[in-house]
Amino acid sequence: MVKESKQSQFNPYQNNGGTVAAVALGGRVAVGGDTRISVGYNIISRNYCKITQLTSKAVIASSGMVTDAQNLHKLLLARITLYKHQHGTEPSLKALSKLLSITLYSRRFFPFYTFNLLAGLNEEGQGAVYGYDAIGSFDELKYGVQGTGQELCMSVLDNQCKGANRTDDYTFTQDPVELIRDVFTSCAERDIYTGDAVTVWDITAEGIQQTSIPLRRD
Repeated sequence: MVKESKQSQFNPYQNNGGTVAAVALGGRVAVGGDTRISVGYNIISRNYCKITQLTSKAVIASSGMVTDAQNLHKLLLARITLYKHQHGTEPSLKALSKLLSITLYSRRFFPFYTFNLLAGLNEEGQGAVYGYDAIGSFDELKYGVQGTGQELCMSVLDNQCKGANRTDDYTFTQDPVELIRDVFTSCAERDIYTGDAVTVWDITAEGIQQTSIPLRRD
């Protein structure tokens, strides 16, 4: 009688779900992230914030594995603190985009299981969004989405921000905060990992304001 061999595989990663999105318009950026953390079909938390303020004009929003996101945000804050001590000023958005890329790439052989958006105001006072993959490749965008609701949200943003699939001449003029609210309200209807509430960060030259908007809780 031949015994069947059993294999056990170690997987250190776990996707805790959720969605983050950002929209830039002129000298303003709106960044949103839902507050739900899931493991499979179980909801672990309904009030977790996926967004961290890095400087007075920039935030990072991360989806994926919560523990990796927390470690990444703490590492970035520590390096930003060192930068302030050495240079006497906080880093620009462009400098932060390079810092995040280098930090992610330095872990390429055992990556942070996070998918990030860096958003804020650049040196000219204009809003910008940077989208990243897990190992630091990035691109500068006017809007972006990461997370389990990415496919559901991106089509709406393409239509509203870029005028995709429209036959008439179109210029995006909607309030970015209102657009983020509408996108997450729509996404929560279809994605079980996105829900409970969306925290929206409104970044302008006057500062950063936060609001919380309720979503579906089932």
